[in-house]
Amino acid sequence: MDRHVMKKKKFYLYKKGVVLCLITIIQRKCDKIVMKKQENDEQMEKKFAIVKNGAKMEEKAKDTMGGGRMQYEGQICRAPMERGSYMLPVAVGCSYNACKFCTLFKHLQYRELPIAQIEEELQRVKGLNGRPRRVFLGDGNAFGMKTERLLKILKLVREYFPDVTEVNMDATVTNIQEKSDVELKKLWEAGVRHLYLGIESGLPDVLEWMHKDHTLEEAYTAIDRIKRAGMIYDAHIMTGVAGRGRGTENAEKTAEFLNVTRPRHVINFSMFLHQEAPLYRDIEQGNFLPADELENLMEEKCLLEHLQVNGLKYDGFHDFVQFRVRGTFPEDREKMLRKVEEAIEKNKKERPVFAVI
Repeated sequence: MDRHVMKKKKFYLYKKGVVLCLITIIQRKCDKIVMKKQENDEQMEKKFAIVKNGAKMEEKAKDTMGGGRMQYEGQICRAPMERGSYMLPVAVGCSYNACKFCTLFKHLQYRELPIAQIEEELQRVKGLNGRPRRVFLGDGNAFGMKTERLLKILKLVREYFPDVTEVNMDATVTNIQEKSDVELKKLWEAGVRHLYLGIESGLPDVLEWMHKDHTLEEAYTAIDRIKRAGMIYDAHIMTGVAGRGRGTENAEKTAEFLNVTRPRHVINFSMFLHQEAPLYRDIEQGNFLPADELENLMEEKCLLEHLQVNGLKYDGFHDFVQFRVRGTFPEDREKMLRKVEEAIEKNKKERPVFAVI
């Protein structure tokens, strides 16, 4: 065979080999990307799985006392600063359960657990040599229970764990309205300290649209009453709750509300919407336009710029883009702002992301 022809053939085979090698490398990279996406999707589904058709889900959750297990029906949801507290289940679900954006308790029929069952749980933890200093009463709005029942539970907590310094729980504005000033004072004397309120927004029309249980004026009054009783108020808020194009407006009005009411903690869960949520129907019908995560980050930046509460501990989450910022005002404001600004610049270079699963 002609030398020139052989040289051309060798070069052709070399090129073919290089191409095949490149294709193999690309395929492997694509496979890795697909596998990673599948893993992320599986993790996301596990994290935010909702039990459909009203079916009950029983979650066996480890308590924080260093051993044993408690029977817990539902999905554990509490403020991050309560993760070190002993969580004592006293009810299942949320007695209100009407917020448009929430799916945490939609599959559960609200009911209060028998006192005997609550005492059995206290006995179990004591039997494991548990010595909690802080207790968190679950579930969705334990403060909505009748005062007499709450006082019984608080008495049991003190009997089993005399070293407990505070008992905390979630509450709604309505829960506070339903209790007299005398009742609030009795609950404080029995050990209730932190109440976590779902404020969500400082815009009246947003509260109404999202079917919150309160108006701003009602929230102002309720917060003043629990403070006068000696309790500590902590606020849950939500960037993105006002929808597309209203982030700045919502940030300014929410900061205005927080600057007046002065919570100890602010927990900002940027809106993360499941397709089972009632609000998703509004999105499908074009009645609500969700903000993307870039706008939500910009809203959070505006909020941090406007908050003026000395000693306020802030914790902000954007689970869908895996971003978190936290700190104390005023000393950590600039550090938090820099972190949010970096996240904004990063997200500007990417396609719009909507926190909907």
